[in-house]
Amino acid sequence: MIFVIRTTSGQEDFVMEMIASEAKKEDLPIYSISVLPAVKGYLFIEAQDEHTITRAVAGIPHVKARNLIAGKTTISEIASVFETKPLMDTLQAGQIVEIISEPFKGSRAKILRVNKPKEEVTVELLEATVKKIPLTLKAEKIKIIEELRKK
Repeated sequence: MIFVIRTTSGQEDFVMEMIASEAKKEDLPIYSISVLPAVKGYLFIEAQDEHTITRAVAGIPHVKARNLIAGKTTISEIASVFETKPLMDTLQAGQIVEIISEPFKGSRAKILRVNKPKEEVTVELLEATVKKIPLTLKAEKIKIIEELRKK
């Protein structure tokens, strides 16, 4: 069974390492621990039962509140979270992105055009102090920070 554990956002990797260490030390029947970048503040743990999870997270910092177990789930219920789409299929004009490579690293931009065959995007810097100049970048040099709102 898969259990969902709520953690402090940004501390998922630390909590995962602590739980894995505790499981190994106490020989707990925990089969896998997953951290998904798209699901901040949660861990997915495959274990034998709820008692195993309770023992594994006891006393570990950054596990939220007294209700350690946010819920039980099955793989079929969370399969869509584990599926990854090719980056080019997720990019659309109008999305807000962050540039993750130099020389504009850390800058926010808006996608103007997507060139799927070349795997490039044309963006416009949002914080530019001068006239907005379009930049063409490889798609792997950006990350989406704001999805388009559905109407």
